[in-house]
Amino acid sequence: ICKNTKLDKECLEKIQNDIPTDEEIYDLAELFKVFGDSTRIKIIYTICKKDLCVHDIANVVDMSQSSISHQLRNLKQARLVKARKEGKEVYYTLNDEHIEKIFKLALEHIEEEFRNGK
Repeated sequence: ICKNTKLDKECLEKIQNDIPTDEEIYDLAELFKVFGDSTRIKIIYTICKKDLCVHDIANVVDMSQSSISHQLRNLKQARLVKARKEGKEVYYTLNDEHIEKIFKLALEHIEEEFRNGK
């Protein structure tokens, strides 16, 4: 039970007015759901390092190309990755720098937890 009896009504109203819309909250929850799969995390980590084709991603994460293609479709639908064609090859990259920042901050948080004995 919160024992704080002093309410700063102005502060609370500001927080309440700043809460994202229901649509934004839903989209944010969907984004985190996409991050909730270990295969997709491996793919994101891999293409954070270098733009790669499905074959190369499959080799790096030791999975079938069809599994990787399926997950890349999910990542594309969530607007986390994009594809570019070079000749006959299709290379995948992160959609923008925000995705890399989110990923790196989350990874940094996890690594810090491990360093501190979780």
